[in-house]
Amino acid sequence: MKESWRWYGPFDRITLAEVAQTGASGIVNALHEVPYGEVWTSEAIVNRRDEIAGAGLGLSWDVVESLPIHENIKRGEGDLDRLFGNYRQSMKNLADAGIFTICYNFMPLLDWTRTQLDAPVKRGGTSLRFSQPHMAAFEIHMLEREGAESDYSPEVREAAKAWFDASSEGLRQNLLNSIMSGLPGAFDRYDINGLREALKRYQGIGRDEIRANYARFLAEVIPTAQELGMRFCVHPDDPPRDILGLPRIVSSEEDIAWIMDQQPELANGLTLCSGSLGANPANNVPAIAKRFAERVHFAHLRNVAKEKDGSFEEAAHLDGDTDMVALIAVLIGEEKRRRETGRADSDIPFRPDHGHELLDDDKRGTHPGYPLVGRLRGLAELRGVIRAVERLSV
Repeated sequence: MKESWRWYGPFDRITLAEVAQTGASGIVNALHEVPYGEVWTSEAIVNRRDEIAGAGLGLSWDVVESLPIHENIKRGEGDLDRLFGNYRQSMKNLADAGIFTICYNFMPLLDWTRTQLDAPVKRGGTSLRFSQPHMAAFEIHMLEREGAESDYSPEVREAAKAWFDASSEGLRQNLLNSIMSGLPGAFDRYDINGLREALKRYQGIGRDEIRANYARFLAEVIPTAQELGMRFCVHPDDPPRDILGLPRIVSSEEDIAWIMDQQPELANGLTLCSGSLGANPANNVPAIAKRFAERVHFAHLRNVAKEKDGSFEEAAHLDGDTDMVALIAVLIGEEKRRRETGRADSDIPFRPDHGHELLDDDKRGTHPGYPLVGRLRGLAELRGVIRAVERLSV
């Protein structure tokens, strides 16, 4: 498995020289400064590629995360021919620059969502947290979304009301900021009124409509990816449940099977995110990895600890509810199978996802969930598991 590291380019407080010291050699990057729906030019791609490779640190831009999908595609409205054409042109420009793996997601409006960015961790440090009562407080009492109450149990609604009544304006603003923090680069962040307006554009769009729009997207791009020799890999929903009343359709084994069936080509694949899938109590992550192993083109390895009310917290990489050793064994077994069958893309790139903020991480001001020390710890732990599993599988 190839050790990789997510780097935000000009937005990142971590330098390439520091990334090199982690031991990772693959860079996971995107042109976050380009507005959604616009073409990634060959010049911009080559400049970023050469910035990474030209640093003389043994690094290469191996995975794009993400080539974002415009909201109009998810809603199925507007000048879709132009948007699909721009998307395919960006794909071609990436392939021409020697970059062939694209991670993307189809989450409506919001990307990954958390309600707290600095939850205290036992023995020190902080982690990302999703609190079901806090999300309910946001939807019911701050956003005042119609029908939100029906999405939460009576116990969660009671806890949400208690938190809201006791909260200050500062705590409520912090909750809004936390929910908005999963959107990197050139994106829209919303205040309460802006979010209400954005949600209106999704009125009347349910699960079936989102699925139909996603199926069209795949039909528009996967044949091009296949022609270019690219590997497209969808990232699961995070968290794997509807948010703000918007359907999320990449949350379960059944969802993934539906996606793979839409375009059976190898180019249509999966980003195996153990944390996103692991937050759904119904998901057996190693089993999902085994079922779709042939189509796993990229892996995010992290762990979460779930709670009965639907809340969860980012755990240390080898802790939490997912058996990371079993999962890594599946991925290494798939790599071996690929080598034996002559597949050129036998090595699965992975990155340590979402680390705890440890030691002086809190002083750097990095993107939430992407500290230096916390991810370095995770990478070291995962590296040890990988070496042990590889040795035992010989």
